[in-house]
Amino acid sequence: MKSHIHSLKTECYSRQNTHFLTSLKYSFQTTDYLCFVMEYVNGGEIFFHLSRDRVFSEERAKFYGAEIILALDYLHQQEVIYRDLKLENLLLDSDGHIKITDFGLCKEEIRFGTTTKTFCGTPEYLAPEVLEDNDYGRSVDWWGLGVVMYEMMCGRLPFYNRDHDILFELILMDDLRFPSGLSREGRSLLSELLNKDPQKRLGSSQTDAQEVMAHRFFSNIVWQDILDKKAPVPFKPQVTSSTDTRYFDKEFTAQPVQLTPPDQSSSIDDVSRPHFEAFSYSSSGSHLRR
Repeated sequence: MKSHIHSLKTECYSRQNTHFLTSLKYSFQTTDYLCFVMEYVNGGEIFFHLSRDRVFSEERAKFYGAEIILALDYLHQQEVIYRDLKLENLLLDSDGHIKITDFGLCKEEIRFGTTTKTFCGTPEYLAPEVLEDNDYGRSVDWWGLGVVMYEMMCGRLPFYNRDHDILFELILMDDLRFPSGLSREGRSLLSELLNKDPQKRLGSSQTDAQEVMAHRFFSNIVWQDILDKKAPVPFKPQVTSSTDTRYFDKEFTAQPVQLTPPDQSSSIDDVSRPHFEAFSYSSSGSHLRR
């Protein structure tokens, strides 16, 4: 538990330093709960927008892909792999820029040549090496990028079946299929990101994100403009306030807030105080009052 909380705090601190990852505003604890206050990103999930539009233009997908690449590049430079890239974890801010959220499956201390073996992730997005219970490294994130960009450009998952056993067999064995209107550069990018061999996958070399950025699909991207948020956005959410919820399904916004019932036999103060020292945090630099 201690290492998990430390990991979460480390990630949240680092997220302050990049545009494309959701940031931590505050953290504090009560007798029964550990609380994180994250920034509210009100432009909606990419999943929401793609469900309405069915498919994005290649240029729109390219823009989002470029921002995701820079986010993954930042995490990888911090020796963190993300491991849960999917449309539901990609948000748009009020200006139309990507924000990656939900860092619960991140793994620290993974650099080039370092691997881990935990089986985790969302079934439709699992890389072949994870399914085969092999050691894996940063390449799993580039597989995830391939899946979400395939969805954006093709309007469907590259591999899908409701039966997970069949789904996993498709991921391991089936060939990619592309719609006829997809460009040659788009097909090339997706084929290289969704290479079933992690050693041959685009981004698997020591240069990591730089290899992906150099692919000809991104030849018209000015990366410094993407990083500086100077490139024109393909879509700007029509939000009217910082608390606007129009881009979130009412199925979720109508749900009552429910906290996990605390363990009545003990409290954080009783048994875990050393584990959560210095847990409280404010992004403004001020201390929260207890």
